[in-house]
Amino acid sequence: MLDIRQRTGYLFLTVMLGHVILISAQVPSKSGPKVLEAVALSIFGEVQRATAAVTGTLAEIWSGYVDLRGVHEENVALRRQVSDLQVHLQEERALAGRAAGLARLLDLEARVELPTLAAQVIAGDATPGFQTITIDRGARDGVQRDMAVIAAAGVIGRIIGDPVARAAQVQLIIGKNAAAGAMLERSRAAGVVTGGAGDPPLQLEYISNLAEVLEGDLVVTSGIDGIYPKGFAIGWVESARPGPTLYQIIRVRPVVDFSTLEEVLIVLAPPAAGAEGVS
Repeated sequence: MLDIRQRTGYLFLTVMLGHVILISAQVPSKSGPKVLEAVALSIFGEVQRATAAVTGTLAEIWSGYVDLRGVHEENVALRRQVSDLQVHLQEERALAGRAAGLARLLDLEARVELPTLAAQVIAGDATPGFQTITIDRGARDGVQRDMAVIAAAGVIGRIIGDPVARAAQVQLIIGKNAAAGAMLERSRAAGVVTGGAGDPPLQLEYISNLAEVLEGDLVVTSGIDGIYPKGFAIGWVESARPGPTLYQIIRVRPVVDFSTLEEVLIVLAPPAAGAEGVS
């Protein structure tokens, strides 16, 4: 328990502090406001300044977050637009490529002296050694077995089997067991081109070891087989060397890129004897 002296001392200090506060509330400071008001203002000013700084920082952080979200959404939209443009560009390229292919085919059709029918490749068989394609023309269009199939670049192959109403199968000249009467355009030496699984996939047979064969010589159809019109390109001589018998071993690179076939021409009538395929 506090004794009376201590209680008296505490009471005296309390009364004095109260007087100081009251006097401070009435006495003006050098800058104008009363002392108590100035102290309170200073204290609250610092508190407000700190609050404003924190609020400003939070506002900047929020604004940055909102801006980042906006930038992210813009980037997503831009990437989507770029993807759409790339798809559109590919479509345009495909259309342009097909238009160019059709133009070449129409030019070939105008130059061929035989009746022809344009067809589109709708399927392929990549079986090694026996490559075939399926086209969208058939018996209803007058397509028959053993009709020649050509492209702007050169010989494609022949119709095999009996066509159905709206489709037919074509054996590519590079396929196993495929063959065509052929000759060297420069020397006119005649032989037979056969297909196979080698690289290059064509071989020109029955050319004498005594015949001059140069690398790069163009091999064309001779027309003697009664299927392919005379004068159509088959391929280029890639290599030639004397064989163990009477004939050279001649490898031929096809002029046609069979992996990119889209449109072809079907020759609807057999070539006349001695007739040239292209004028």
